Amino acid sequence: MNDNVHLRLPTQASGPAPEAVGMAVILIHGRTQSSADMFALAERIGLADVPYIAIEAAGNSWYPDKFMAPLENNQPYLDFALELLEALVVELEARGIPRERIVLLGFSQGACLACEYLYRHPQRWGGLIAFTGGLIGPPETQWSAQGDQLADMSILISNGATDPWVPLSRSRETADVFRQMGARVTEHIYPPREHGVIDDEIAQARALLRP
Repeated sequence: MNDNVHLRLPTQASGPAPEAVGMAVILIHGRTQSSADMFALAERIGLADVPYIAIEAAGNSWYPDKFMAPLENNQPYLDFALELLEALVVELEARGIPRERIVLLGFSQGACLACEYLYRHPQRWGGLIAFTGGLIGPPETQWSAQGDQLADMSILISNGATDPWVPLSRSRETADVFRQMGARVTEHIYPPREHGVIDDEIAQARALLRP
């Protein structure tokens, strides 16, 4: 990818260069958040030798409506966000990092975007960590989940039992879809809690990144 495309990507990075260790973790923030919030999560994970690259949404939101609203309510912003994520992945591939060595890590709206991106680009990735997220679409959405496109891929999906923004039912639907696509999915459901990431979720993420 040429330098002009690189300059258009609103990214920030921490840790070693991806080329130095042969992998990367893409951080995707939630609504009203920024890359700084995701780097704070990365610091809590505590793996200093892991390269993190965070993308940032214009206006701190990837799409305007709720993630379970009719899809047209979130267009063209949703498509643009997915294209931005794909552009970063393509850039990493050009730097020698294959998709099976790229982990997607998102929180809330960012976790929903990560789930949707994975579903639309089904192949073996380095992993998916979805803190309080799920696939995007209205309640009646049906997802085709045939084949084993995600075979041997590790996925962590976590949520609180009564999260106000991401219904537990959608997180569970998402886990089922990814299992049907061959992934090894771990679900962690916690008692009612604030809309955030607790220490046990951090520990689960650390275990996925450093099995």
